[in-house]
Amino acid sequence: MQLTDKQRTYWRKTRLLTAVLLAVWFVVTFVGAYYAVALNEFELFGFPLGFYAYAQGVLIIYLVIIAIYVYAMSRLDRAYGVGERR
Repeated sequence: MQLTDKQRTYWRKTRLLTAVLLAVWFVVTFVGAYYAVALNEFELFGFPLGFYAYAQGVLIIYLVIIAIYVYAMSRLDRAYGVGERR
């Protein structure tokens, strides 16, 4: 089965969005953890600042990534007529 140009464009945009958000996830998860160690010299509420900032901040960023994905995919689905709501 051959894909139409419209379908190819839809999947290209979907893959691009996913790749960008995965890159953000990777940087936040692995690069952020590396630099969190340097912040452990300072304390916040009795916890090392690196631990506190990483443990709390990463969860917020993950939720933002999910929200961006849901919003962007909903718009993309509606634009290409494949959304659940029409």
